[in-house]
Amino acid sequence: MVLLYVVDLDPRLTALRDLGGFFALRAGEDADRHLPTLAQAYGPRRQDVQHVPPSASPRTDLRTDDPLTVRVRRVAAALRTREPRVAASVAHQGLAARLWSVALGCAALYGAVPDLSPGALRWDPEGSAPDDLWLAEVRPLPGDAASLAGIVLHGHLEPLSAALRARHRVAPALLRGNAASALVAAAREITRHAHPDAAARAVRLSRDLLAHPALAGAGTLTATVFRRRSCCLYYRVPGGGVCGDCCFVRPPRSSPRAPSA
Repeated sequence: MVLLYVVDLDPRLTALRDLGGFFALRAGEDADRHLPTLAQAYGPRRQDVQHVPPSASPRTDLRTDDPLTVRVRRVAAALRTREPRVAASVAHQGLAARLWSVALGCAALYGAVPDLSPGALRWDPEGSAPDDLWLAEVRPLPGDAASLAGIVLHGHLEPLSAALRARHRVAPALLRGNAASALVAAAREITRHAHPDAAARAVRLSRDLLAHPALAGAGTLTATVFRRRSCCLYYRVPGGGVCGDCCFVRPPRSSPRAPSA
């Protein structure tokens, strides 16, 4: 199915839904007030639950527990990993993918993006993937690359990365690679499902964003193939392997001269 190019930012962002689960946003809906905003998730840690084993599955109170640590613990349990930094990386990439998908999808389809300020987005850290996001009110902003960088890179991914690094031993280059990889993946999905005009706009925007100082050098894009310069650590998940854009050709245990993750 090829989505038509839409020009008006409708209050429920319905055109996003046919692009896939990572693009859909609960727009124009009020979330449970017990759910944290992303601004709260990026803030100082409320309660240190980092060292609770995933298998213990303690009862969560989202009014008092640290939402970002709750999410990392949820991902760790789903992946069956006991390495917090692995779960933190996967959690980061999942949320980066959601934010890029919504923002880039809107810019490509509508020519504008909603105000996705961290304080306006509510989030369920205990939900399944893709991350569930609520936006009560859709207020349009420009859909150019500079606006997208301000909304996603500076508004979300910088404070998200800082918060994860404060809680877990996650390398900055790894998180930059996650952000770039998620951006390219969102653009690729738009080119598969959207009208050619919208697809072309997504490609232009993604290339401009990859040149942004916050992402420049995170990987190499040739034609439609992206190769990142870092590893998201998914190969350390039980049964996991290397991703299609990984810097490794095979898991590092099998590579005597593998690049640094």
